[in-house]
Amino acid sequence: MADAGDSAPKRGSVVVPVESTPTLRATVTHLIESAADGEFSSIHFVVFATWRRDDPDTAGREAAVDRLLERVSTWAEADLADVDDADVDDVEVVTAVVGADEYLFGADDYVRELAAYADDHGAETVVLDPEYTPVGNTTLLQPLEFALSNTHLAVREAPVTRPTRRERLRKEATGIRFAATFGLSLAFYLALGDPLYPFDLASGVASAAIVAITLSRISLDANPSISRTPIRLLRGAVYVPALLYEILMSNLVVARVILDPRLPIDPTLNRVRVIVGSGLPITTLANSITLTPGTLTVRARDGNLYVHSLIPWAREGLFDGSLERWTRFVFYGREAARLPTPRERDDVGIFQGPDATEEYPGARSDGGTRGESDAGADGSTAEAVEPNAADADEGVTPE
Repeated sequence: MADAGDSAPKRGSVVVPVESTPTLRATVTHLIESAADGEFSSIHFVVFATWRRDDPDTAGREAAVDRLLERVSTWAEADLADVDDADVDDVEVVTAVVGADEYLFGADDYVRELAAYADDHGAETVVLDPEYTPVGNTTLLQPLEFALSNTHLAVREAPVTRPTRRERLRKEATGIRFAATFGLSLAFYLALGDPLYPFDLASGVASAAIVAITLSRISLDANPSISRTPIRLLRGAVYVPALLYEILMSNLVVARVILDPRLPIDPTLNRVRVIVGSGLPITTLANSITLTPGTLTVRARDGNLYVHSLIPWAREGLFDGSLERWTRFVFYGREAARLPTPRERDDVGIFQGPDATEEYPGARSDGGTRGESDAGADGSTAEAVEPNAADADEGVTPE
């Protein structure tokens, strides 16, 4: 297996994004057969990094990706050995991780990294596994194939057999994700009702079953860990009173401001780069911020949360990172909770008012302009952030 940094550009190179799917093995075989037919001399199997290097608990994800790439490389080399043709002796198989230094969110982010990798290695073709999606068990709002059609790369799908929908639905209805989603939904339903009332119990079971069947592959981006889930639930039980306290204090402060005849509000849009990981952790943090009066999470992108704050007190509390630390505690433990706050890391930004420090990255692509109120406190204008094609608003629900 060759290292991506050592591979030289070659004619007939192909890039193949991979993840663990039922059709991955057949896709690898198809690529080797294409190479044996003289179509490709270099095959690059790549995995998109769905984490940032400073996120908690990245070691496990990196190890899983290494195992996946090692398995793909082993399959490719075994298929090459089975081909009785001297022309495949010089076929190069390369594995690599792309996007490790970025926080990839939308389809355009993935395509940008893929196109850059292809250009660096002289590849002009992308072959997609028919069951492939870069965000695991959820789907992108914009299909990857559509985003790739806007590049110079030739794109095709590997002609391998997809699993039937019947088999896929059967998996949705029987796994650990189904059980976890069902249990959590039923517990929440009964907490709002009366678990001793037969009608509530029956309707709760029916509702939880519907939720689990339809959403078990969407709500959870990984199988719950038997070793980690119980301790996370215990930490979550500790977090709930802390969140309720934050909500209570914010209610009191916002109510006082609203009742003040001077109405001393100072609405601003702010950016906070968070270190909580992707998927459920960042969704938990974003929704916790929204539940707290005075702040509203409007966007999640590139590891940043874009939060509207009503009053300076709410903005300062956001920058102090209390909820971020609690989220890290719930998912990663005490050591992760001790990481520096956004203010201590200088990972914050203000887009509006006399205290503005930077320009909102969507302003230019949305046709907006920067006014005097968006200048810094010293009258200078912050350096513009280069917009990109992926700047359409996206929700805080993860990939």
